[in-house]
Amino acid sequence: MRRRIDWIDQVKGWAIFLVVYGHNFPVTEKYIYTFHMPLFFMIAGFFHPREQTREVIARRAKYLLVPYFLWASILYVFWFFAGRKFGESAAYHLSPLKNFAGIFYAQGGREYMDWGIPLWFLPAMFLTFLLFYLVRSAGKYQYLLLALLVVSGFLIPGFVPRKLPWSLDVAMVALAFYSAGFYTFSFFKNAPSASARRILVLTGILHAVLYFFNSKVDMYRSEYGRAVVFLLNGWAGSTFYLLLFRELIRFPFLSYIGKYTIPILAMQLRAMTVIKAFLIYVAGRQVLDFSEGERLLYSVVQILLMIPVFFLIDKYAPILNGSPKKT
Repeated sequence: MRRRIDWIDQVKGWAIFLVVYGHNFPVTEKYIYTFHMPLFFMIAGFFHPREQTREVIARRAKYLLVPYFLWASILYVFWFFAGRKFGESAAYHLSPLKNFAGIFYAQGGREYMDWGIPLWFLPAMFLTFLLFYLVRSAGKYQYLLLALLVVSGFLIPGFVPRKLPWSLDVAMVALAFYSAGFYTFSFFKNAPSASARRILVLTGILHAVLYFFNSKVDMYRSEYGRAVVFLLNGWAGSTFYLLLFRELIRFPFLSYIGKYTIPILAMQLRAMTVIKAFLIYVAGRQVLDFSEGERLLYSVVQILLMIPVFFLIDKYAPILNGSPKKT
């Protein structure tokens, strides 16, 4: 089994916290979206297997698809019997049949995934893995194929009005970051601190500047603004934070939650439901118009509420965290 790298777990923890925080619509939402999804894909590329076998594909399916379908089924059942009858879901009068189909389609927004939109990421990540497996199989033509797939991913939404299953076009775009992670992992792991810190500063500056040259992006919705700026800023932001955590930041709690990205993706919205229920029925709050400080605080509380579930998953159902065996 591959030994975990603590600073990478910390970056994953930072990224998953930003996912939770970003879903609470902070003023920094535009900035967060410039890099948090590219960062996940780049980290995944670090660990793309060097060997190309069917067993490798099967293992990745167990890690990504099995927990996806388990969580999607659990969340759908909860939504069918309770969730769709309250709050915004009740106002939309959404179709249970379409939302059931959404488990398998894994796209389409609230109409198909009102039970858990953030889970779109897991099938998309699996497709990115498969596409890069295909790229690697192309031998000397792999870079050409990679470029064609990425460009096609940007073009498809302009010609196909319907969202593709498992976010196929998004997975094609994500190949840019996934492959960057694969091809540069040795640098991130072994580069001398002096070189790493110089690149940290340069990418930090580039990341900050490029922010002002694009509109808000959203990979789930295939919204990239200026494609070249999106690619450069996604790479620059990801590289900056990877090196920042490698060189300067040590925050063990992030390393801890970085090991539970799948359960956090699945449970974050239900954790916010618990918070809102407490505010309404216990604290007597009538208006849930959160201040910026509250958005940050409740993002932390969402994750804290999930910690007891992490222990239960580790003990009884590690497959919900992508692990086939108890840890």
